Amino acid sequence: MSDSTAGPREVVALAEHELTLLGTAHVSQASADEVRELINSGEFDAVAIELCTSRHQSLTQPDAMAKLDLFQVLKQGKAGMVAASLALGAFQQRVAAHSGIEPGAEMRAAVKGAERAGLPLYLIDREIGVTLKRIYQNVPWYKRFGLISGLLGSVLSRQTVSSEEIEKLKQGDVLESTFAEFAEQSESLYVPLIAERDRFMALKLVESLPDGAARRVLVVIGAGHLKGMGEHLQALDAQPPAAQTLREERTALESTAPRARWWKALPWIIVALVLTGFAIGFSRDTAFGWSLVAEWVLINGSFSALGALIALGHPLTIAAAFFGAPLTSLNPTIGVGFVTAGVELYFRRPTVGDFSRLRSDVSHWRGWWRNRVARTLLVFLLSSLGSAIATWVAGLRIAGQLFG
Repeated sequence: MSDSTAGPREVVALAEHELTLLGTAHVSQASADEVRELINSGEFDAVAIELCTSRHQSLTQPDAMAKLDLFQVLKQGKAGMVAASLALGAFQQRVAAHSGIEPGAEMRAAVKGAERAGLPLYLIDREIGVTLKRIYQNVPWYKRFGLISGLLGSVLSRQTVSSEEIEKLKQGDVLESTFAEFAEQSESLYVPLIAERDRFMALKLVESLPDGAARRVLVVIGAGHLKGMGEHLQALDAQPPAAQTLREERTALESTAPRARWWKALPWIIVALVLTGFAIGFSRDTAFGWSLVAEWVLINGSFSALGALIALGHPLTIAAAFFGAPLTSLNPTIGVGFVTAGVELYFRRPTVGDFSRLRSDVSHWRGWWRNRVARTLLVFLLSSLGSAIATWVAGLRIAGQLFG
């Protein structure tokens, strides 16, 4: 699928620099060709692109996933982030299969063109992980489940990509297109996804430009960012801020809020309440106390084991979920997901082939269960989710029996 028209452009003067902002379509061979032609024209001293370091690495080192240290991913609590990245990548691969064009072809053309021409390459977008976290934090807590379920539904469930989705990709990248339906109706989502990135890219570009060099810069961005980024650059030219001010504002835009103290304390409060409930039950009657403990073990173990079962974990992984969840849910320092994933890795250690095929396997929903790396991530996430739900269900049932 291609366009015959040139992408929209805007030329912005910034101090001694002339910035040519090229609005591209992320699913368009014409955009990739136009980027290639502009770089080959010899008119530019540098190229800036709408990519962050991790996305640039993914673009230029497609086999980097094969070097993934899965144990460290789990240990550092990044399983959800890696799963989300894989899910977005799966959507991207389906778009490529449907349209015949790999999303981001124009960025790949910019990277290769700059390298061949010996031009400096500036990565000006915010890290995708930071953007995902700021989206999550900016959306009210009662809307987060709908956001996550919508993301999973749009990315994982459909094996074909509609023409409407491809049209959305012409104005934004995979991340923007995935959340487009929500962003149009939610300012809390639009701000971190679009508006903040417009401002961030303008600030990062200004910081990246060296004095006395790179006078003419080609800035390759999605067409959806052209207007906002152009306005920010014009404002920065009209009233140039101090370098420290630029850094401080950019740093603020790539920071994520730490968890509130009450949120950190919540798991310990829940543990204290559950143990208090057990103590009250035993003080009334020993048999009653043991019945509360049995109910806690049965509910927590069953829900977590069900999650491991849905992930098609090894039989001993499912058993570990059942016996581990009632204990780990009373110890906030370790989650059942870490236990179940560890057991799964022990009995079904991923091969080099699993890592190398990871991105292609997850492009189809069955691949999440067929590939051992992806399945381990599912075991971790679904057994953890089951235990989390069970903690509230069992806790409420115990409270009901004690005070009902």
